[in-house]
Amino acid sequence: MTGSMKTALLVMGVVVAVLLSLLVAVVAGVLAYADNATVPAATARAGVAFGGTMGLLTGLLALLAGAFGG
Repeated sequence: MTGSMKTALLVMGVVVAVLLSLLVAVVAGVLAYADNATVPAATARAGVAFGGTMGLLTGLLALLAGAFGG
């Protein structure tokens, strides 16, 4: 695999991680707001969910990249 292909796969992996993290954050924010949380509290919960999901997914991406010789 060439260097440009590895870069493209890495970029696609990061984009997928960001999109999944955004999805989790939106769902967490909506559920918090539906649970009668204030808007700042719902936003904070969404931020925590985004950060946690992004951290897990980028860690997994780094682990897989190292395992497959990235």
